[in-house]
Amino acid sequence: MTTGKFLLSCWDWNPLVAAACVITFYLYGLVCRWKFQRKAFFFFAGLILCFLALASPLSLLARGTLFSAHMLQHLLLVLIIPPLLLLGLPAFGDHIHIPGGLLPWGSHPLITWFSGVGAMWIWHFPALCDAAASKGSVHALQTISLLFMGALFWRPIVGPRMEERISPLIGILYLFSACIACSLLGIWISFAPVGVCPVFMKPMDPLGLLPMVRGDWGLTPAVDQQIGGLLMWVPACLVYLGAILALLGRFYRHPNGVVPSRSKEMGEKHA
Repeated sequence: MTTGKFLLSCWDWNPLVAAACVITFYLYGLVCRWKFQRKAFFFFAGLILCFLALASPLSLLARGTLFSAHMLQHLLLVLIIPPLLLLGLPAFGDHIHIPGGLLPWGSHPLITWFSGVGAMWIWHFPALCDAAASKGSVHALQTISLLFMGALFWRPIVGPRMEERISPLIGILYLFSACIACSLLGIWISFAPVGVCPVFMKPMDPLGLLPMVRGDWGLTPAVDQQIGGLLMWVPACLVYLGAILALLGRFYRHPNGVVPSRSKEMGEKHA
């Protein structure tokens, strides 16, 4: 199989993934009363990336063929898609309040921090990594848990309600420490003996992709694992760095730590 044919033909049109994306779009439209603000761009971008992460050829490679593809999908589900979805959510008014975010216990920064970092580490224990890459039910559980834990992690930073976000300086420490934790994981994967996730050493390859992957792309198991570790090490920290810079900008705009909500700003204009 050639690379071009692979990119065009190897899409996973899973009806559950498509239905989940369509239902999410419909619910978002209902919440916004089909009047989309500019911030809706973030939500739609996150939804599109979610579909691509779970239905494009990347998903096929991630399920037991390439560790680096698995890692890229992992990073999308934890570090990219959740903050985009959260940034696109409307700031719920007082008549729509969700105590503690997704769950009452899910608002404490220490818990949300461990959720995000745990999402990176837990699924890379060899037994869990193998099961998620080779069994559809475990892979579905992994996907849902990564999105959920990623949303918990990012909620104190980019949640829809400004008053529920942590202060910029605490947020910088929150993100920097998470960057360190992910860097340690990336360094370990990059320099560990081949077989961090053993299933990727000898893929079952029902579609005959290995000649393309090993020959045309030159991705041996060792190179594949090193690329996966580098993805966790460098690009992941660039995401954290971008968020840290955004928090610094917010701190200099509002050094007292008080950021007026949209409703308060509108009230002041009409006063």
